[in-house]
Amino acid sequence: MGAAAWNMLLAYVAFMLCRVAFFLVNYSTFAPYMSWQLVGDMLRGALVFDTSALLYLNSLYLVLTLLPLHWKENSVMGSVAKWCYVVPNVVGIAANLIDCVYFQYTGRRTTMTVFSEFGNENNLLGIFATELLRHWYLVLVFIGIVLLMWRLFRKPACGPRRLVAYYVAQSVSIVVLAPLSIIGIRGSATAGTRPITISNANQYVNRAVETAVVLNTPFSMIRTIGKEIFVTPDYLPADELARVYDPEQCIAVTDTAGRGKNVVVLIVESLGKEYIGFFNGGKGYTPFVDSIASQSFTFTYSYANGRKSMDAMPSILSAIPMFVEPFFLTPASLNDLKGLPSYLSPYGYGSAFFHGGHNISMGFSAFAHAIGYGRYFGLDEYEQDGKYGGYDDFDGKWAIWDEPFLQFTADRLAGMRQPFVATVFTATSHHPYKIPREYEDVYVVEDGLEISRCIRYTDMALRRFFESASREPWYANTIFVIVADHTNQNRLPQYATDLGVFSVPIIFYTPDGSLAPQLRSDVIAQQTDITPTVLGLLGYDVRYVGFGCDLVDCDPADTWAVNWNNGIYQFLQGDRMIQFDGEKVTAVYDFKSDTLLMHNLLGGNGVDVAGMELRLKAIIQQYMQRMNGNGLVVRD
Repeated sequence: MGAAAWNMLLAYVAFMLCRVAFFLVNYSTFAPYMSWQLVGDMLRGALVFDTSALLYLNSLYLVLTLLPLHWKENSVMGSVAKWCYVVPNVVGIAANLIDCVYFQYTGRRTTMTVFSEFGNENNLLGIFATELLRHWYLVLVFIGIVLLMWRLFRKPACGPRRLVAYYVAQSVSIVVLAPLSIIGIRGSATAGTRPITISNANQYVNRAVETAVVLNTPFSMIRTIGKEIFVTPDYLPADELARVYDPEQCIAVTDTAGRGKNVVVLIVESLGKEYIGFFNGGKGYTPFVDSIASQSFTFTYSYANGRKSMDAMPSILSAIPMFVEPFFLTPASLNDLKGLPSYLSPYGYGSAFFHGGHNISMGFSAFAHAIGYGRYFGLDEYEQDGKYGGYDDFDGKWAIWDEPFLQFTADRLAGMRQPFVATVFTATSHHPYKIPREYEDVYVVEDGLEISRCIRYTDMALRRFFESASREPWYANTIFVIVADHTNQNRLPQYATDLGVFSVPIIFYTPDGSLAPQLRSDVIAQQTDITPTVLGLLGYDVRYVGFGCDLVDCDPADTWAVNWNNGIYQFLQGDRMIQFDGEKVTAVYDFKSDTLLMHNLLGGNGVDVAGMELRLKAIIQQYMQRMNGNGLVVRD
C-alpha cells in the first residue's frame, strides 16, 4: 500500500512537471492574464483531471499491486507491476509534452479525433523528427521525467509475512480504494452527477483557452473515445426554435447583374488578420493583399469559425461552423451535403478544387467531392504536368510550394469553360515555417514571428497568381474571395485573446468594380457568411441550409458570428460577445471597446443579453438536430 501511494504521488509530480513545461512553452498565451488567485484555481482543477487520468492509466498497476493474492509478492511480479506502471505513464507524459507544441496550432488539448485528422498523412515521421530537433529541450524534459519515475519507483516489500495480516490489510485497501478510485475517475462524489468531461475545466479558469493548462492530454483523449459528439439539447420547443433561428434560407434576389460571373475562393493557410497591414495601421507582411483589400468589400470585424484547416472548408464552402469537433471527422460527414459547387451546378457552372498536398491529405478531396467539385487538382496532377518541377517542388512536409502551385492553378483555370467556381487552398504559410531555398535570403523572420517570412512569400505568390490571371479573359468576370483558414502565431495582444485567435480577413474583390470597395465596421462577418454572400452576389434563386447570412444584403444589426472554444460557445452580435458553456452565460464583453477582453460585464447594470443567449441556443439546437437528423440540405 505504501509503495503504491508513493508511486502514484510520483506520477502526479510527473504530470505537474509536464504542465509547467506546457505553460512555459506557451507562456505568451497565458502569462499576461495570470494572477495568484487564478493559479490556485488552475492547480485545484488540475488535481481533479490528473486524478482521473492517472487512475485510468494506472488501473492495471493498482490491481496487480493491491490484489490480495500472497503468491504474487515476488520479484518477478514486482517487475511486471513496474512495467505496468511505467509504460502507461510514459505514454501519458509523451502525450502531454507533444501537446506543448501542437497546442500552438489548435488552441486546445488533443482529443481522439487526431487519429482521424492525420489518418491519411504519410509524412508524419518526417514532421515528428523535425519537431524533435526543433524542440530538443522537451526531449530532455521527457527523458528526465522518465528517468525520475524509473529510478524512484518503489516495489512492495517481498518475503515472509503473516498471511492473515496480509489478507486483512490488502482486503481493507481494496474496499477503501475501490470507491475512492471511482470517485476520482468520475471527478465527483455527488450522486446523480455526470462524470467530468473536458468542458468542466472551464469552471477553474477565466478564459476558455486556459482550460488547456488545467486539463491533461491523456484525459482529453480518454474522455473522447467512442463518445457521441453531437448531442441535441432541448432548449426550445420545435415551433419556437424555427421562429428564433432557422438555417433554411433562400436568396432574396434583388439584382441579377452578377449572374454568370466566375467565383474563385482563395483559402490562404494561416493568414491571420494580424499579419495584414491594411487592418493594422500599415504594419504587416502582405503588401499585395493590402493593395487588394483597399479595392475590396471587407470588414473590420471578421472571424473564423474554427482553429484548424479542416474546420475551414465546411465553414467557407457550405456555411457549416465547427462545433465540438471538425465536421468531417464525425459520422455526420456522411449526411447529405451541399456547397458552392453543387448550388451553382444547375446554372451551368463547372468546378475545380486545388490543393498542393497529397490527394488524400486532411480529407480535403473527400469533402470537395461530397459538395460537388467536378475536378480535384492535387500533388498527383501537379506531378503529371511536365511544365512544372513535379515532386522537386514539394516542401518536404505538406504540399507543393505556393508560388509554383498557384501558377499551375492559373494555368488550369485558363482552360476551364466559363462560368466556373474554383477554390484554392494554399499551404506554405504553415508550420514548420519553411520557404524555398532561393528565397531564404529574401524573406527573413520579422518581429520574432517565424511565420512572418512565410506570409511574405505567400503574399508574393498571390501577387504572381493575380498577375497571371489578369491576362486571361475570365479574370474581369470573376468574384474573388480571399480568406484565411485560421490564425497562427501571435505578437499583438489583441490577437491572442479568446476572440482574437479567430480573427481572419474576409475579402470580396471584383476586378470590374461591380462590388464597391468598402471597409465595413458596422457588420460582423464570419466564414459561414461567404457562401450566402457569394450566392447573393450572383443573384440566383437558391434555397440552402447555412449558418450565415448575405453580408451585402443583410441588415448589419442581424449579422453575427459564432465559434466553439474549448467547450465554450462564443457568440457576437452588435457590440457584445457572450460566452456560453452549454447551460448558462459565463461572460459578457464589449469586444469592440474592450479589445483585450479584460472586463467581464456579466451581472452589471444595464447588461441584458437574454436575446443573444436565446438566439445562440437556437443556433446550437438547430446545428445538433440537423447533424443527428441528416438535415443539412433543404428537403423539397
